[in-house]
Amino acid sequence: MSELWLPGGALDLDDFVRRVHEQIARFAETHGLAQAMVEVELRDGARYVLDTIASEPGHGFVTLRPHATDNGERQELIVPLASVAQIRIAPAEQEPQFGFALPDTSD
Repeated sequence: MSELWLPGGALDLDDFVRRVHEQIARFAETHGLAQAMVEVELRDGARYVLDTIASEPGHGFVTLRPHATDNGERQELIVPLASVAQIRIAPAEQEPQFGFALPDTSD
């Protein structure tokens, strides 16, 4: 795996994560969204739709917190920033609308 090269020298993870958060907010605002969906793809091909990303614990590592699994299980992944292949920002999928629609009785 190649090393992550960032222009400008030393990596400030707090600044990186802050800028990612700003980019997410800008995307949502530009597209008139209440929320955006953020998906991280790691270099090994694993993909995670995130609740949060944090600059902790530092030293080149970030913490990814994916959405809960179908059974409600939560997890946090501490990964080297160099393992991130891409971050995708897209409109969040709307929750399906549940409910019962009565038939139209007007004839």
